[in-house]
Order: sequence, then C-alpha cells, then structure tokens
Amino acid sequence: MTLLFITIVCWPILGFIASLFIPKNKENTLSNLAFVTLLIHLSAALIWIVFWLIQGGKPINIREFSIYKANHYDFFIDFYFDKITAVYWLLGSLITTIITRYSRYYLHREEGYKRFFNTLLFFYSGYSIIIFSGNFETLFIGWEILGISSFLLIAFYRDRYLPVKNAVKVFSIYRIGDVGLILVMWLSHHIWDENISFDKLYSAQLVHAHFKEMSSLGLVVSIMVYITAAAKSAQLPFSSWLPRAMEGPTPSSAIFYGSLSVHIGAFLLLRTFPFWENQFGFRVFLVLTGLASAAIGTMVSRVQSSIKSQVAYASMGQIGLIFVEIGLGLHVLALIHIAGNAFLRTYQLLISPSVVSYRIKEQLYALKLRSKTFEDRWPKKLENTLYLLSLKEWNLDSLMYHYMWNPIKKIGAKWFIFNFKYLFVIAGFTVFGGLVLLYFQKSLSPKFVHEFPIIFALLGAFMALKAFSERDSVRKSWTLIMLNHVTIAIAISFNEHFDAYHNLWYLSGIMVSWVIGIGVVNYLRKRENWISLTRFFGHSYEHPKAALLFLMACLGLAGFPITPTFIGEDLIFSHIHADQIGLAVIVSFSLIINGLATLRIYARVFLGPHIKNYHGVSKRSF
Repeated sequence: MTLLFITIVCWPILGFIASLFIPKNKENTLSNLAFVTLLIHLSAALIWIVFWLIQGGKPINIREFSIYKANHYDFFIDFYFDKITAVYWLLGSLITTIITRYSRYYLHREEGYKRFFNTLLFFYSGYSIIIFSGNFETLFIGWEILGISSFLLIAFYRDRYLPVKNAVKVFSIYRIGDVGLILVMWLSHHIWDENISFDKLYSAQLVHAHFKEMSSLGLVVSIMVYITAAAKSAQLPFSSWLPRAMEGPTPSSAIFYGSLSVHIGAFLLLRTFPFWENQFGFRVFLVLTGLASAAIGTMVSRVQSSIKSQVAYASMGQIGLIFVEIGLGLHVLALIHIAGNAFLRTYQLLISPSVVSYRIKEQLYALKLRSKTFEDRWPKKLENTLYLLSLKEWNLDSLMYHYMWNPIKKIGAKWFIFNFKYLFVIAGFTVFGGLVLLYFQKSLSPKFVHEFPIIFALLGAFMALKAFSERDSVRKSWTLIMLNHVTIAIAISFNEHFDAYHNLWYLSGIMVSWVIGIGVVNYLRKRENWISLTRFFGHSYEHPKAALLFLMACLGLAGFPITPTFIGEDLIFSHIHADQIGLAVIVSFSLIINGLATLRIYARVFLGPHIKNYHGVSKRSF
C-alpha cells in the first residue's frame, strides 16, 4: 500500500520528466503524454477514494524517509491523506485533465507549445506534493514549485513587455508567502522541538498542552499562516496581483487563477486548522478580512471591462467567503464551495473567447440599456464613491508599491556608503571580518558575540537591497546576492550548533549557482553588445540554452528545491532562537529581496521584446 501511495504522488513528476525529452515539433506526442499522465492520475483518484471510503475513510499518514538529521532537527518527507486531500485530488486531477485536452487544440502551432505542457505538468507535480504533504517541509517543496511555474506561465508570451512585467509582480507577492511559510516552520520548531507532522496536529491534547504556555507565539504562527495563504489566494492586502496574472494563455489562467492554485491558500488554512481553532482573536480576524476581500472583490469585478479581470475579482470575492467559512469551522461547506467555485471559474475562463465575440456582436446589433440594480437605491454620493474606488481597484496595487516596494528600492538606491566604488571592498571586509571573528569566537565576550548575528544579518540585508535596486551591472547584482547568502551564513554561525557542515548544506547550492550564472553572463557578454538591467533585452530568442541554464542558476540561488540550499534555508531558521525575532525578520527580508532580485535579473536579460530591431516587437502597453 505504501509503495502504491508513493507511486501515485510521484506519477506527475515522472510525466513531467518524460515530457522534457520529447522534441518540440512532436505536438501530438507531447499532448498525449500529458493527457494520459493526468487521466491515469484521475483514474487512480477515483479508485483509491472508493476503496478508502469502503475501509472507513480514516486518515492515512506515511512517513517516507529523512533527508537530513542533526541534533533535534530532522528534515523528512511525509505524506498524509484525508477528506481534504481527497477533495483537492479529485478536483485537481479532473480540471487539469480537461485543461490539458482543451490546450491541445487551443495552443496548436503555438511557438511555446512544448514549454506550456512542460510547465503544466511541472505545476501539477507541485500541486500533488502540496495536497499529499504530511508536514510543512514537504508542503514547502510543492509550494515553491507552484510559485515558479506560475511565473513561467504568466510570462509565457515572453516577447511582450506586460506579461513579463506582471510575472515579476506576481512572483514578488508569492515570495512574501514563501517566506511566511518559512517563518511558520521556524516557529513550529520552537513550539514542538521537532518538525511537526499534520497527523500530530490533529491531536487536540498535544496542541493545547503546547499552546497553553505559548499562546502569544501561537498567534504569531497563525498570522504567518494567514499571510502565506492570503498571498497565494489573492486576499487582502495581496489582492492586486490576481488580474495581472491573467496575462498568460487562457488555459493557464483557468487552471491557476480560476480553479487550483488560487484555492491552495484555503487548503493551507484547512490543513492547519488545529493550529488556530481555539484562538478566538485570529478567527475573528480571518472572518473580517475574508468579508472585506469578498466585498471589495465583488465591487471591483462589477466594473471591469476585461472578462478575465472580471472573473479574477469575482473569484477573489468567493475565496474571501471561503475564508469566512473556514474561520467559522464550516469545513464541509468550504470544501463544497471550493469545488463549485473552481469548476465555475474554469468554465467561465475557457469560454471567455467565445463570450467576448458574442458580446461584441450584441453591442453592435442588439444594445440594451442596463436595468436598475440594487446600488441605485443607495445615496448617490456613496454609489459614485464606491464606483470610482472600484474602477481604481481600491488602489491596492499603488498602495503596495507606495508602502512596500518603492521604499525598499529607494533605500537600496540611496545607501550612499554602498556605492559600487567601495561596495565590494566593504563586502569583502565584512565576509573576511566575520570569518576572523568566528575563528576567535570562544575568546570573545559572550555579550558581544550575542550581537554579532543581527549585525551581520543587517549588513547582508543591505547587500540584498543594493542588488535589488541595481540598474546597470548584471554581474555586480548577481555577486551581491551570493555575498548576501554568505553573510547570512556567517551571521547564523555565531549561534551554537551551526557548524561548518550546516554551512556546506546551505552554501553549496549557492556557490555552484553563482558560478554557473557568472559563466552564462560572460558567455553573453562575448556575443552581445547589450546586456544590463536597464530594460528587458529578450536574449532567450537567440540563446535559449543559455536562458534555460541561467534560469536553473536563478532557482538555485533563490533556494528552490533543486540544490541542498533548500534544506539549508530551513536549517538556518532552525538555529535562530525563539527570542531572536529581529534576526528572523531580517533574514526573512533578505530571502524575499534575494528571490526578487534573482528572478528580476533573469527577466531583464532573457525575457521581453528583443533589443535587436530585426526581431518582431510587440507594442508596449502599461
């Protein structure tokens, strides 16, 4: 049974790997492979769930294997199956199978046909890992896969400016959610003294015994869970990215932002419900934010001129109500609502091209004035105010930029002491000084040693800020990202038990990725006159293999689960003490900025309209 279960979880991964070896001109072979892979997974879902219900429908927990153990730390792969998993499995396999069949004809002879099906199978692999995950570490693997596959599908039309720009925007919000999940794992280590599995979370006695003495810490964990879920499900205050994500092909919009990916935040809340079910304040907060998201999403959707944006905001409003249902403990109703909303939005998005064509003809030949609506009964001033706010999408996007991203860019740009004239001298001195202090750590006063982690973490954060705000040199920005990781490793090394072997886990993937990235950049510099961060250059046209290699290096540098750095990031947080809140916040901030700076370099150098005028260039829109 265990072997069968593991095969089911890994089946989409095998399909994805097989799709990589199919030539791009073999459209039928590629689409048939994707369809058969998903059809088998759907059939397995139907058979497995029937037998599971016959046997009583009891939850199944399978702890597979440990990847790394050290002291009280154990990074292990764990799988879990219950009614939540069953609903999401049926929902995901059925909708993805339908989308795959639809995409076979919709994307026929599209230049990125192979790229689309590769990414679709990659996405479904991450989705399967999430819904079958039995602990936060396993869930985080799938969470990262969903984030990067979303970025790739939004930027599917990589010769256009707006899809690439919006892909970076969406990834910036996803990155906040990723780090929120890392903080959840960090705090759970200190609460349970282990990597807690979801199976143990359903032991009410165990949960209450720990939270009785750590109620405030439990509230922080719950807030981090909400941030992670809200970022992925486009709830307040992270709602502005959802319509921007509709720049990808219609099938990807349907599967990502209409049905599956956008409901993963609700899955996280359902899965972690025992974490916060007795925290009345958090449940009130969840209900209120869900109602606010539902109200704003509904109002904005009613004034949209684009059918995709209308569906996106309508979906946001329904997910807000789903969050309310979860907060009230109505889990069965929430699962029914999730399934209904997912199928409805998928249907709406798939028929949207036909609807647009029909509505254009209707406007030309059978125009009818709208009938009165319930808003007409409101005071005119209130109605007009809400109408204008909805047209402006409640300024959610501009508020995010004004209060978050613009200040970060300004700090990085105006940090005068980090001008590139002195930058690498200071960075080199920081790294060398940190290594010297580590060597003589035992002979130093514990009072001073206690302050070193936050000092070096701050210095590393300034390097990340400078890398993010750099507008010229690719190599300098790339190197600053690497130096930030090195400085973080030095900062955490001042805490006990974080030895050289742990640093090897963390920095091995970083250094290899940095070397590969520098090699690709030098390769381009020898062959191209234009390569910088001033604009999008679109070099993937003429250097597709270099673009793929650099993307892999970006993923390694950002801590994606293809190198030991993925485990190393979790190791770092496991060695940050519960009283070192400032250190955890600074390191989290560095990881957010590092991930953004890394994908921004890739987007600027390889995506967007090609700089050479003999390539076709799409008109730039804003």
